[in-house]
Amino acid sequence: MVALLPRLRRYAYTLTSSREDADDLVQAACERALSRRHQWQTGTRLDSWMFRIIYTIRVDGIRSLQSRGVHVSMEEDFRQTNDGCKEDLEAKLMLQRVLQAMKQLSDSNRQILALVCIDGLSYKDTAETLQVPMGTVMSRLARARRKLYELAHGSNELKLSTQGVMT
Repeated sequence: MVALLPRLRRYAYTLTSSREDADDLVQAACERALSRRHQWQTGTRLDSWMFRIIYTIRVDGIRSLQSRGVHVSMEEDFRQTNDGCKEDLEAKLMLQRVLQAMKQLSDSNRQILALVCIDGLSYKDTAETLQVPMGTVMSRLARARRKLYELAHGSNELKLSTQGVMT
């Protein structure tokens, strides 16, 4: 489980947009996994099980807050360094646009992008983690990528080349 911590933290950060909340979420997931280790099935993927626990805790936490009338903010300020390098500045600006676009995505879109594109899970493993059919993973991922592209580039239309590659 210790070896998974960086991946778990990265996934939790994707869901929460806050380092502190992500750390709390990972800690709660580790505590839950350890207290319920008898529920993990030998031969299955530990990372998928842990991702599912993180997601479940996050959803439960949001529902609990919303039921008490608390507004849940997904915002975190993007902090830039004062590096004067043009390439670094351009990369930071693009990263800022992508981070802002990620925050505008639905939870399901953000979750699918985090599992497949950030953490590198296969479609099959993602389907098992989310407990949905693999076709659902593929269609959600396609929609999430398209929406992220639209939001990051400030366009409601995708420009696709004849080969189907985004330009």
